[in-house]
Amino acid sequence: MLSPKQIKRLIPAETTKFRSPIPTQAVSSDEFIPGLQTPKQREFEERIKRMGASLAKKQGISRRAFFQSAAGMAAGFMCMNETFGPMYLVSQAEAATPELANQRANSLKGQFIMDMHTHFLRDDTRLENFVRSREAVGKANWNPGLVNKPQSLEDLKFANYFKEMFMDSDTKVALISGSGSEDPRDWFLTNEMKAQARKDVNQKAGSTRMFSHAIFMPGMPGWLEKAEADYAVNQPDSFKGYTVGDNTNKSLAKHPWHLDDEKLLYPFYEKLVKWSKTKPSLKNVCVHKGLYPPSVTKNFPNLLQYADVRDVAKAAKDWPELNFIIYHSGFRYTGGAWDIGWQQFEKSGRIDWVTDLAEIPAKYGVKNVYGDLGQIFAQSTIAEPRLCAAMLGQ
Repeated sequence: MLSPKQIKRLIPAETTKFRSPIPTQAVSSDEFIPGLQTPKQREFEERIKRMGASLAKKQGISRRAFFQSAAGMAAGFMCMNETFGPMYLVSQAEAATPELANQRANSLKGQFIMDMHTHFLRDDTRLENFVRSREAVGKANWNPGLVNKPQSLEDLKFANYFKEMFMDSDTKVALISGSGSEDPRDWFLTNEMKAQARKDVNQKAGSTRMFSHAIFMPGMPGWLEKAEADYAVNQPDSFKGYTVGDNTNKSLAKHPWHLDDEKLLYPFYEKLVKWSKTKPSLKNVCVHKGLYPPSVTKNFPNLLQYADVRDVAKAAKDWPELNFIIYHSGFRYTGGAWDIGWQQFEKSGRIDWVTDLAEIPAKYGVKNVYGDLGQIFAQSTIAEPRLCAAMLGQ
């Protein structure tokens, strides 16, 4: 989380006078200092201003109204292509012709959308920093529904989660995840709470609309017995862990771990193999990796070795019966550090730690390692789409 000193260095995002259909500069989420607007982002901003003004005038509407339309979004992607190269499948005709843009938008409405990485917070949460995150999103106009809307912890609890996920979006199926902590008060949700949320949603829907993780925290007192109890009572669809230990309060992290720790983890894997015989989804071991930019490394260098993917290959090779799903694909450079990732790729063809992860199947002869692009796709496709394309390609 940002310190009070770091927060004072920021300026309110709502002071920006230009609202683009695609953000032209990062805002802080109270987790990371945002990067400065890059030359490419400034170039894109100038392009979209010019194109928006021209096309809005031809269509007889204001630039603001144009940017709120499907044609305005098409214009945004056109300008991204002109700035970064041909990354997006869009045409000048769609930007210039509302009917064509609307036709494209309507053709996408029927897509099946499954969101396998969602969160809400418990009723007694004290994690106020996530309220600041929603405020930042609203101030940046990334989500029009949050603009000028006061935010509170109630917005991050189950009632609003259900409304936004299943009533106000096109999401058909979701998985409720979470994050543990050394301090029991700072778990996003207990595993029991996640199981109850799954039950409530599926009962309301009359069908399977939600899956649930159970968080496991190796090294914590009684952790393996707790996992056994979760399996028996809460019946999770899969287990998820954070190798840095306490990802919410890294200053409290006393129990980081490695996937290939034979003494600590392998007894748990044995149980997953056994349990998966009756519930196949339990063979999926979901693991948070990456999201460890220089700012976090500076504050918590002791956890760096647990944030990368050095421990994935051996675990995958030793346990072919399981799947190791690496969240965020181990991408390191979030929080305004996208340019570092792109410069690294331009120079060497590698990206920390995405390339290391992508090479594991061929290098170690395994077929049970997967990379997830949750969070980092949406951010990178806006900040540095060439990097996004490189990660997808790898």
